[in-house]
Amino acid sequence: MDETPKVEQPVTPPPAGGDEVEKGKGMAWLSYLGILFLVPLLAMKENAFCKFHVKQGIMLCIYGVAVGIVGGAIPFLGWFIIAPIGSVIVLVLCIMGIINSLGGKYWVCPLGVGALATKWFKF
Repeated sequence: MDETPKVEQPVTPPPAGGDEVEKGKGMAWLSYLGILFLVPLLAMKENAFCKFHVKQGIMLCIYGVAVGIVGGAIPFLGWFIIAPIGSVIVLVLCIMGIINSLGGKYWVCPLGVGALATKWFKF
């Protein structure tokens, strides 16, 4: 039996015209500000650029909540290592997402966030 290891394909953003990106980038940056991902999700639900960034914003929000729960539940190690480092990582990814969405780029968030977002959310 010849088994080749499965290599996960990188996430490729959907093609979009320049007009769609221009219309969506004014709202897409809100996707990375916690629960405010609902604003572009509801206001620009037909815009592929906004939906792409909303999916990643939802995943970053979930990661942030998970870091808070895990960091708060584990005494000392969680309080002084997991919560601060995890929060800084989520904050940096949010800032990178805001910068790239304002620049009109389909930026795939690293650390598995972008891959999970496109895999979990099919809207």
